Parts: sequence; structure tokens; C-alpha cells
Amino acid sequence: MTWWPVGASLFASNIGSGHFIGLAGSGAAAGIAAIAYEWNGMFMVLLLGWIFLPIYIASGVTTMPEYLQKRFGGRRTHLFIVVLSLFIYIFTKISVDMYAGALFIQLALQWNLYLAIVLLLSITALYTVAGGLAAVIYTDAAQTAIMLAGALTLMSFSFVEVGGWNAHDGYAHAIPSIRVPNSTCGIPREDAFHVLRDPVSSDLPWPGVIIGMSIPSMWYWCSDQVIVQRSLAAKTMTHAKGGSLLAAYIKILPFFVIMLPGMISRILFTDEVACVDPELCKQICENPVGCSDIAYVKLVMELLPTGLRGLMMAVMIAALMSSLTSIFNSASTIFTMDLWKCFRSCATEWELMIVGRVFVLVLVVVSVLWIPLIQASQGGQLFIYIQSISTYLQPPVSIIFLMGCFWKRTNEKGAFWGLVIGLTIGCIRMLLDFIYPVPLCYEEDNRPGVLKYVHYLYFSTLLSFITLIIVVVVSLATEAPKPEQISRLTWFTRFDTAKAPQQVVTIANITASEVREEMGVAGGEQESRNGKASHPRRDSSLVSSAHSQARLISALYWLCGMERQKEGEDNAAPPPLPEQAVCSLDEKPRLRLLVNANLIICLSITVFIIGYWA
Repeated sequence: MTWWPVGASLFASNIGSGHFIGLAGSGAAAGIAAIAYEWNGMFMVLLLGWIFLPIYIASGVTTMPEYLQKRFGGRRTHLFIVVLSLFIYIFTKISVDMYAGALFIQLALQWNLYLAIVLLLSITALYTVAGGLAAVIYTDAAQTAIMLAGALTLMSFSFVEVGGWNAHDGYAHAIPSIRVPNSTCGIPREDAFHVLRDPVSSDLPWPGVIIGMSIPSMWYWCSDQVIVQRSLAAKTMTHAKGGSLLAAYIKILPFFVIMLPGMISRILFTDEVACVDPELCKQICENPVGCSDIAYVKLVMELLPTGLRGLMMAVMIAALMSSLTSIFNSASTIFTMDLWKCFRSCATEWELMIVGRVFVLVLVVVSVLWIPLIQASQGGQLFIYIQSISTYLQPPVSIIFLMGCFWKRTNEKGAFWGLVIGLTIGCIRMLLDFIYPVPLCYEEDNRPGVLKYVHYLYFSTLLSFITLIIVVVVSLATEAPKPEQISRLTWFTRFDTAKAPQQVVTIANITASEVREEMGVAGGEQESRNGKASHPRRDSSLVSSAHSQARLISALYWLCGMERQKEGEDNAAPPPLPEQAVCSLDEKPRLRLLVNANLIICLSITVFIIGYWA
């Protein structure tokens, strides 16, 4: 792939309906500080193109678990990452997408939130069975283009409605008419238009934004399979860097097309978007904690003309269904192929299909049960909920990849115990967060000191440091990694001479057709020795019964989205091709100079934007 589809795909994979709901809601509730996550992502996607991607390309891997397998060996670290991925799917993807989609349906049709969730899941199930995954491939690009066009249109309508760019005073005075007496509830923050805020008393302290925010962001942009896979699809190293540059440039847009419209929504619909009275909020959005997450949906429903409103709603819901379908498919594949087959290596195709479908049902049930916790978490701000969960689960994984790529002495034992202890600490903090939720603005804060005084971004920094110490100590106390676990797998060895892979013949290489041929020969010899023949009438009845059974099985295969193997086809997988790098690290000097110059320009623009709004 060339640079522009790579860059567009990176952006489309990152920005979804959850962003539209969450980022606009955070803007309405607390100002522009949450946009720091997007601007931090600009640095990280460039770090992917210039630092991490050369290592992945040199190693010849196509997936991140494959990189861990090569770098550390063994299976337990790989399995640990797989289990963690499934938890992240539940906490930050499936439940968030269902909640975001249900909010759209709830406000458009005035339905109950959970009725909207059931409708969304039902349509998604039908979408999946009828070939939804193929539909995702063909419609994602069009949906992204229409979403951006709709977002830019909505931004224009929003600014026209409030009289242009100078809407600072309007936001400062967007105070709901019904408030809790003798409290600051509903009053906009004085630092609403600042990204870097007080390091002690603010909602997003600036040291945490610079350090604590960067470590989980590094996991997402530099070692998450969904993102890295897009960059690995580039045809050359230069095109991969160009894709990172394009994604970084486009990530300037969410501030203008999502965050600022969310703040304008508070100005236009103050009593609904900025409600603070629990009873009133319950009537408006069925969430007593707050209704800031309806900010973007409210703009769509109230400002856009009927035709554009319907188009925007249809595209957002379609994008949600596409996202859910992809996540369901990915989660079931991870569970069946990486976990179930570890314990059931002889599992049949039917067994894997049934286990995958049942697991998706379990994911759906757990995700629906998790939605009330999303509503109550972080003051009802969806985007802040996503980021806080990320800071509890992702820093240990970031440290493992960082140490694996840049410290040759890191071994499997250090990586494994760093993950185990780091994630145990992170999960304890996450559980405490849900047991003791953030109190409302008029309530006294009686939470434990680790929650009350240690912001989740500071906790991210602390957790990363603990994981780093464990990885270093355990790695130095145990044996060094083998040479093949270092060559072309770290930044300092990426230019090592590649060794030709050895072909290993295993039992798995014996194809099913060879087995059938052997069985056929043996059966024929046995029949000729016995001199027996089947009765014609019995044969015809058996054939008829077999045809009926085959049609039934074919229908079940179709219903479950599987393709039945035809008679006589060899169902064995083709032998693996020799290992090779996805693309070369070589770059043409002029093109390398061009992308490096653009790197400096992009970094300068990012620093200027952050400095201007700091």
C-alpha cells in the first residue's frame, strides 16, 4: 500500500463513534484538556514510523504476538497478552461502542437505553450472519469520508449558531438554571481553555499529561496489532513513514470538528448537556451522574437539517455496527485460536466454530453488564473513562515492548514477571476505582488515599516505573536471551544479516489427502481380500440420507458464517513460505530527506499547537 491509504487507515482505525461521543462530552464537561490525548497521539504515531516500525520490519513479523514469540520465546508471555487483549476488548471497546450507539438511538427515537442496546445488537447479529465482515471492508472508507464531511458540516453550523470563533465568554457563562445550592456544581472550569493544568488540584495535571499519558499511548500506537498492521502493509519504509505523517496531520482535526462543537453544545443546550441535579439528569439521559456525553448527539439532532441529520445518524450507526462486527470476529478468533487450541489442540472446525460463537455471546453479556459502570465512572465522561482504564492495563505492556526493542538483555522471565506484577497492581487500582467511584461535586471525598491523592495519570507513571524495575532486576538475575532472540529484533541489531530459516518437518506437515489416500488404499485392499460388495438398494438409501444430511449441514455452515469444504478438495493449509521481511529498510535518499523534513514540520506544528493552548 502507498502512504495515503496507510495514513487514512491509521486515522480511521483510531477515530470512531466512541470518540465523537466521548471527546465532545469531555469538552462540554471540562473544556479542552482531554484533547491532549489526541495531540499526544501525534507524537506517538510518528514514533511508530521512525523508531518501532524499522524493528518490526527487520524482524520479519506480521503480528505483535509473533514479535513477542520471537523476541522472548516460550508461550506464557504470549498467552498473557492474549488474555489482556480480551479484557481490553470488553472494558474499552465492546461496552463503549454499545453505549455510544445506544446513546444515538436513545436520543433519536426517545427509547430506553437498554432497549436501544438490544436493537443495536440484534441488527449487528443479522449484519454479521449476512456477510457483515465483507461489508465492513467495502464500506469503511466511505463511512469515514462521510463522517468527516458530516463533522465539518456540523462544525460550521455550530460556529454560525454561536456567532463565530469568539465563543469563550459563552462557555464561561453556560451555567444550568437548576443547580445544587452552596456548591460549584455546573460552573465551568476557569482553566477550561488550557491543556496543561495545575499539577495538584486539576482534573488533568500537566506532569501526568506529559509522562503518564505517553506510556499507554505508546502501547496503542506502537504495539497494538490493529494500528501496527496498517503500517506493516506499506510497500516501503518511506511509504510507512508517509502514512504516519498523514495520520499525524489529520489528528489536528478532532479538536476543531469534535471537541469545540462539544463545548458549543453546552452553550446552546446548557440545562440538558450541563445538568447537575441527579433527578433531572436521570430524566434527560437516564444517567444521574451527568449528561455531557449527549453533547454531540444533541447538536446532530437540533442543528442539522432533516436530510443531513438522517445521513449522519445512519453513518454513525453503520460505523458502530462495523466496529462491533470486527471486534466480535477478532475476539472470537483470538480466544479460539490462541487460547482454546492451546488446551484442545485436536479441536475440530465445528468445535472451534461453536466455542467462538458462545464466547461472543459471553462477551456481549459481560459488556452489557459493564455499561452501568461506564455511566457512573469518571463523572459520566466516556472519553475519560476509556483513558483511565488504559492507564491501569496498558503501561506494563508498553514497558515490555520498549525494553524488548531497546535493551538486549531483556529476557522472557523478566518480561513475564514484569507483566504479571504490573498488571496485578493495575487491576487492583481499577477495582478500587469502581468500588469507590469519584464523588459528585457536592459530595465529600471519602475515598482511600491512593485514589483521592494519586491521579490516574500519576499512577500510570508509577506503574510503569515499578514494571521497569521488575523487568531489569529479573532479567539481570536470570540467563541472558539467546542470540536468535536478539538478532534483527532490537533497535541496535536491526541491520544484522538475516539467517535463512531452517525447514522443520513435523507430523503436522502430513496432509489430510495423504492420509485419505493411505486409508483408501488400505480399505481397497481389505475389501478385495474379503471379497464382499455392498447391496445396491442399501447403497441408494445411504446416498439419499447422506444428501439430506449434507444439505442440512451446509445450511448450518451458512448460518454460522462458515464455508463447507467441497468433496475432493484438499483442506490442508499450504506449507509455510520462507520467512521474509514485510518490506525493506532501504530508502531512496531524496524521499528519505523529504519525509524527514516533513517530520520536523509536523513536530513543530504539534509543539506550536500545544504551546498555544497550554
